[in-house]
Amino acid sequence: MVLICAAQFVLQLDFSIVNVALPTIQRELHMPAAQLQWIVTGYALTFGSLLLAGGRLADLLGRRRLLMSGLALFGVASVACGLAQWPFMLIIARLVQGGAGAMVSPAALSLLTTTNPEGPARNRALAIWQATTAGGATTGIIAGGVLTQYLGWRAVFLVNPPVIAIMLLLGRWLPAQRPAGGQHLDLAGASLITASLGALIFGLSNGQQHGFASPATVTALAVAVVLAVVFVLVERTASAPMLPAAVLASPTRRTAVAAMLLIGAVLAGYVYFVSLYLQHVEGFSPVATGLALVPSTLTVVVTSTLVTRRLMRRLGTKGVFTAGLVSMAAGQLWLSQISVGASYATAVLPGLLLTSLGIGLALPAASIAITSGVESRDQGLAGALFTTGQQVGAAAGLAVLATIAAARTAHAAGSLVAGYRLSFLVATVMALAATALVAAKLRPRDTGPTLQRHGATDSTGTPGLVAEAQLRKC
Repeated sequence: MVLICAAQFVLQLDFSIVNVALPTIQRELHMPAAQLQWIVTGYALTFGSLLLAGGRLADLLGRRRLLMSGLALFGVASVACGLAQWPFMLIIARLVQGGAGAMVSPAALSLLTTTNPEGPARNRALAIWQATTAGGATTGIIAGGVLTQYLGWRAVFLVNPPVIAIMLLLGRWLPAQRPAGGQHLDLAGASLITASLGALIFGLSNGQQHGFASPATVTALAVAVVLAVVFVLVERTASAPMLPAAVLASPTRRTAVAAMLLIGAVLAGYVYFVSLYLQHVEGFSPVATGLALVPSTLTVVVTSTLVTRRLMRRLGTKGVFTAGLVSMAAGQLWLSQISVGASYATAVLPGLLLTSLGIGLALPAASIAITSGVESRDQGLAGALFTTGQQVGAAAGLAVLATIAAARTAHAAGSLVAGYRLSFLVATVMALAATALVAAKLRPRDTGPTLQRHGATDSTGTPGLVAEAQLRKC
C-alpha cells in the first residue's frame, strides 16, 4: 500500500511542483512564452493520451513490471529535465515524463484493486489512494516555491530520482502477476485512441492559449473526432479489442466515467482560479498560496481516509457519490462570491473546505463505481478509464473555464475578479450536472461486491440472477 501510493504521490507532486518554477525557467533558459507552455502541455499531452494504452499494457504484460519500468523511465526523464541546457531538451524530457507517468498510474491503481477484494478492503485502499493524490498535489505547490526560491528551478525535477530509486529497490515487495497468455495488444486500437486523445488535449490546450477559432485548434479537434469514430469502427471488428465492450457495458461504469469528466473540469478550474485570485488580486506569494491550500488538502485526506468508507456502509456508493458532488457544487457557489479585498477566512476558506469535502467523498466513490465488477484481467484498463476521465475533463474544463473567465474580464473593463467569479459559477453548474447524472443513472446494485459462480454473469458483466440472489442473502 505504501509503495503503490508513493508512486501516485510522486506523479501528483510532479504535476504541480513545476508550475511555480515556470517564471524562473523562462528567465534562465531564455524561453519564449510559446515554448514555455509546452513544459506543462507536453507532460499533459503524453500522460493523458497514453493512459488507456498504459492500462491495457499493465493487464497484458504484468502490473509490477510496467510500474517498475515506468518509474525507472520517469526517474531518467526527471534527471534529463533537471540537467536540461536548452528549451528543446527540457520539453522533450517532459514529454517522456508524461509517457512514463501513463505507465505508472494505471499499473499502480490496478495493483491496488487486484490486491484488495471488492468491499471494505478495496474501499479503504481507494480512499487512501485519493488522499495520497491530494497530498501530492498540494505538496508540489508548496515544495515548488521553496525549492525554486532556495535551490533553483532544477531542484524541482532532481527531487524525484532519489525517491524513485528507493521505490525501485523496494519493488520486489509488490505482488507479481503472470502476463496474460494468448492475448495481445490491439495495436490499431491503441494507436487510434492515443492519437485521438492526444489531438483532443492539444486542441483544448491550444484553444486556451490562442482561441478556439484558430486553425490549429479547429484542425486538432476535428482530427480527434475523426480518429475517435474510426477507433469505434475498428474496435467492433477486432478479435482482441483495446477497449472490450464488456468494460463499458455497465450503465454504472459509463455514468461514473461521464461524471469524472465533469469532476476533472471542476477540480482543475478551482485550483487554478483560486491560485490566480490569491496571487493576482490578494497579493499572496507563491509559497503563501500553497500554504493557503493546505486546509483543502487536509480536508480531502481526513475525509477520504476516515469518513468516506464509514459513510459507504450507511449510504452506499451512490449516496456518498451524490453527497460529494453536492458539497463540491456548494463550495464552487461560495467561491463565486469572491471580491477585491475580501478576507481569505470568510470568502475563500469555506469554499475550499466545502469543495475539498466533496472531493474526499466523490473521488473514492467514483473509483469504486468504475472498478467494481471488472474482472482482474481488465483492472488496469478500468483504472486507466478513471484517470483518463479526470485528465480529459481537466484539460477540457480548464480550457473552457479560462476562456469564459478571459471573456468576462475583457467585458468587465479588465476586472480579474469578475472573470474568476463567473468561472466558479460555471463550475457550480458542472458539479450540479454531475450530481443529476449520478442521481439518475447510477445503479447501486452494480457497485457492490461481484459474486460469480459457474459464470453466473450476464452479457453486461454485472452480476447475474444467481449472483444477485447470493448478494441479497449476504
